[in-house]
Amino acid sequence: MTNKETNLQFRLAARPVGMVKDSDWQQVEEPLRELADGEMLVKVLYLSLDPAMRGWMNDAKSYIRPVGIGEVMRAGGIGVVVESKSSRFAVGDYVQGGTGVQRYWIGPADDKSVGFRKVDAKLAPLPTYLNTLGMPGLTAYFGLIESGQPKAGETVVVSGAAGAVGQTVGQVAKQLGCRVVGIAGGTEKCDFVVDQLGFDACIDYKGGSVKDGLKQHCPDGVDVYFDNVGGEILDTVLTRINMKARIVICGAISQYNNTTPVKGPANYLSLLVNRARMEGIVVFDYADRYHLGIAQLGQWMKEGKIHSKEDIVQGLENFPQALNMLFEGKNFGKLVLQVASE
Repeated sequence: MTNKETNLQFRLAARPVGMVKDSDWQQVEEPLRELADGEMLVKVLYLSLDPAMRGWMNDAKSYIRPVGIGEVMRAGGIGVVVESKSSRFAVGDYVQGGTGVQRYWIGPADDKSVGFRKVDAKLAPLPTYLNTLGMPGLTAYFGLIESGQPKAGETVVVSGAAGAVGQTVGQVAKQLGCRVVGIAGGTEKCDFVVDQLGFDACIDYKGGSVKDGLKQHCPDGVDVYFDNVGGEILDTVLTRINMKARIVICGAISQYNNTTPVKGPANYLSLLVNRARMEGIVVFDYADRYHLGIAQLGQWMKEGKIHSKEDIVQGLENFPQALNMLFEGKNFGKLVLQVASE
């Protein structure tokens, strides 16, 4: 690496109000420094763009500290080691971890806050490690199995069904012998969920009534609801749950850019009437078992039982616009930003 190389970073410049604006970011380009012993330099190839990133920008108590003003925006990524003074990683290794939104990552190879691990580019395309074999897939796997606890023959409903987490939730539920009904926006996404992912049905919330769709496709009610969107859809599903139903709260993308208080479920008494349970899940709680989830998901993928769809946007300079695609419903599959060629 020559001293002429520079690192382009996106740093948080202001706490967003509503949708994230260009002025909420500061682009900084600075020269790369020399490595110290135990450090490595990673060239970032792909970044994972996730709805959770919007919450990390808020100065509020959460499961993880907020990104500080002036800090590089937090993001998971895949990169290749281009220089190393660590015995843990060698030049040419592909690694996954918390790279942040930048062209290069530099620091101690054993930094636990970043959590780098090697990935095998021969087993799966690199973007897949940011989707089904990454945090979205693990969120789906552990969230469904541990909190949803589906049983063969039960009906599982998944919102955001064509998104990063939702697509894997539904496919795992099918492997467990469940009837699976997705909720997604638009005919193209709904057709994909049924025809390519193998869901039993999909409700187009943009093209009709979710309530009517649930009546049609879940005539025996809902046993497990995996929620990625919150708001009115969560409220509607609560009117259809069965006795002892399990509601898994993974996200609420419909609420993340609100400038008014988050809308809670008006139909929450359905939990009381049906002795149902609603539980939030955060994938970090299962960190010591990630390898088990990756092994099972990888096996299903190898057998052709689970598929992975990514929506890849080119260019680090397009990060602000790409991130907002999540909240405009413009992405189709797991949203990934390609920073550099492999």
